[in-house]
Amino acid sequence: MLRRVRSETFRYGGATLHYEVSGRGEPVVLIHGLSGSAHWWRRNVPALAAEYRVYALDLAGYGHARRQRTLGVQENAELVARWMEALDLRGAALVGHSMGGQIAVRVAALKSGRVDALVLACASGLLAGNPVRVALKLPRATLTGRPTFLPRILADSLRAGLPNLWRSATSLLGDSVAELLPALDIRTLVIWGRRDALVPVELGRKLAAAIPGAEYREIPRAGHVVMVDAPREFNAAVLDFLRRPGAGVAPENRA
Repeated sequence: MLRRVRSETFRYGGATLHYEVSGRGEPVVLIHGLSGSAHWWRRNVPALAAEYRVYALDLAGYGHARRQRTLGVQENAELVARWMEALDLRGAALVGHSMGGQIAVRVAALKSGRVDALVLACASGLLAGNPVRVALKLPRATLTGRPTFLPRILADSLRAGLPNLWRSATSLLGDSVAELLPALDIRTLVIWGRRDALVPVELGRKLAAAIPGAEYREIPRAGHVVMVDAPREFNAAVLDFLRRPGAGVAPENRA
């Protein structure tokens, strides 16, 4: 059976957010990282959409929302929050990868009452350093991941453009979510690829330890793009987390 996907756009304050919707049920929002797009979740959406209504975002300046200046981490968080308000999304789970995880933390910290669960995949919220030095880790990071995904990484990077990539990198490295973590009262799963050469597992463990009650999972043979490198393990971990009582998005509460 073919999965029905609907494409939509949202505009706020001069920025455009593109998103794809599939499935039925409570909302699960997928937020990609730097140089990414909604396509990075291709191996995850079918499994999630079988039980939930899945929204896969293209942040401003990326994917289908290209040809515009990208936003900083905090501005992206405001854009996502305004989008959720416009759609009246409630009881949502935010699933963020890398920069997307950092944005998800900031959306949750706004305490709008719309976010009930967080999944932070190799999130960059505690990563610091010079953008050039971090960029030098990219070749190793690509080598530790799925080789067949490299063309997609390159295509999305070219589509976004170097200025947008640089603005995003400097923004995420200059923005720490450390002070927000102890006050998060949202069920959280932190999931990491053990071979992540870009955001080391030590930062993942530190991130999970700072969030009250957070769960932590490592996938041994995955790198930074954990949901692509090990989709079956990633999907199983996320679905197990979301299905449990109290996770905020139980499938039996479908609309």
